[in-house]
Order: sequence, then C-alpha cells, then structure tokens
Amino acid sequence: MARVVVDVMLKPEILDPQGEAVLGALPRIGVNGVSSVRIGRRVELDFDDDATDLERQTRIIADKLLANPVIEDFHISVAAEDAA
Repeated sequence: MARVVVDVMLKPEILDPQGEAVLGALPRIGVNGVSSVRIGRRVELDFDDDATDLERQTRIIADKLLANPVIEDFHISVAAEDAA
C-alpha cells in the first residue's frame, strides 16, 4: 500500500484567524518567542499496491477536492513505507 500525504495551508497573503488565536494564547500558557502561527491540515491517502501515477492522481484530488486554489496552497509527498 502506498501512502501519499497532502498538506494544505492558507496562502501567505491570506489572514489566518485560527493561527492568530493560537499565537495570542501562547503567552498565557507560558510560551514566548513564537512570532507567527499558521494553521493547516494534513490529508493521508492510501492507494492500492497496483495504483499507478500516484502523484498525478493526488494532484487532481488535491486541486479539485482538498484545497481551494484561490486561498490555499498544497504540497504532496509520498510517505516512506514502514519497515515491519
């Protein structure tokens, strides 16, 4: 089985209110020195062993279903297989 990971993040020019809320809360829990927080999401896709052209298929999935290309960017990576 092949695992492909898609990380979706807001584009840098888009305000991130959730990230700002976390940034504002950090001093209240004793964490200082963090200058920026951006919140995103990670999606893991498991493909069958016989699936081909995983990156192309994943790019279609990410572009059409997982990310809003107007305000979000995505990065695709193939996860390393665990050694059993």
